[in-house]
Amino acid sequence: MERQQPIGPGDQLPAAGSRESTVELVHLFDKFKAVRAIVLDVDGVMTDNSVHVTESGEQLRRMSIRDGLGLKIALQNDFQACIITGGRSQGVIKRLAGLGIEHIYTGVEDKWPVFLQFLQLTNLQASEICYMGDDLPDLHILQKVGLSACPADAVPEVRLLVDYISPIAGGHGCVRDVVEKVLKVQGRWKF
Repeated sequence: MERQQPIGPGDQLPAAGSRESTVELVHLFDKFKAVRAIVLDVDGVMTDNSVHVTESGEQLRRMSIRDGLGLKIALQNDFQACIITGGRSQGVIKRLAGLGIEHIYTGVEDKWPVFLQFLQLTNLQASEICYMGDDLPDLHILQKVGLSACPADAVPEVRLLVDYISPIAGGHGCVRDVVEKVLKVQGRWKF
């Protein structure tokens, strides 16, 4: 099945009234409406994809407060949230757990089996998941979920594959952008 090109920042939509633009926007709207859970990568999505290394070797990451609030609002509105990352930062784990996220998987090389485990634990279908990733380890899951998304600065292979490209870079509020759109489309943006 051929995937439609993602809608991204600066993209020109086909002329109003054209069948192609109507079908594409309705299709994307339906994908946002079907989401029941948000699954995220960390580095490059929740962080700006950089690591500050201290003299003692500690690795520090920067995260957006807006992303955190968006996730808290999603959880308060009965959405599930899950983190699947190759990183192992204890600081990241503490931050995410502090937001109320229960499903946090770190040190993951192959994300697919962990994703399937999350689906099984939550009785959700892949079609009900919004997955946001930014790099090659995310491609397999991005191909299988109901709504695939990435930050504006994701690698080209990811940007070519996803349904939605946030106009915001990783670590600067792209998660909040997607969460807010999902909740608003569903009429559930309540805080």
